[in-house]
Amino acid sequence: MRQTTMIAAATALLALCAGGGAAQLGTRKALTLEAARRAAAAAEEYARSNRWNVAITILDESGQMVYFARMDGVQLGSIEVSRRKAESALKFRRPSKAFAERVLKEPHAAAIPGAFPYEGGLPLLHGGDVVGAIGVSGATNEQDGMAAGAGAAAVAGLMVK
Repeated sequence: MRQTTMIAAATALLALCAGGGAAQLGTRKALTLEAARRAAAAAEEYARSNRWNVAITILDESGQMVYFARMDGVQLGSIEVSRRKAESALKFRRPSKAFAERVLKEPHAAAIPGAFPYEGGLPLLHGGDVVGAIGVSGATNEQDGMAAGAGAAAVAGLMVK
């Protein structure tokens, strides 16, 4: 009798855990190395076709570098700038250009920690979720933004399948 009661209690506990009473883990989309490479390749091809030398940083959703490319002839300072543009786009879930525009209207916005007010950083999206970011530096800010846009578009097309 006691063993039957224990088995019934254990069965009830398992049913409770398997049902709606247990906390559920969410599912997250992740930026793959393949997607990061494609984004960087598209940004690089766009820059190369315009004869711009750029550095390209791809970050995952946690801000860790997944991929980096530096074209021949790009200035060394563009390495860090490309990363900062990507970090800004990732942390604030908007193009880094948004801060450049905001600083013109509100100069104190330049002091927002992590915001980098230069065009060329874009969040990488999948189904409305930010899965990473791309940052490009080495040409003018506007040109960096165009190359980053080419990279982001290549990933969006890959992940929407």
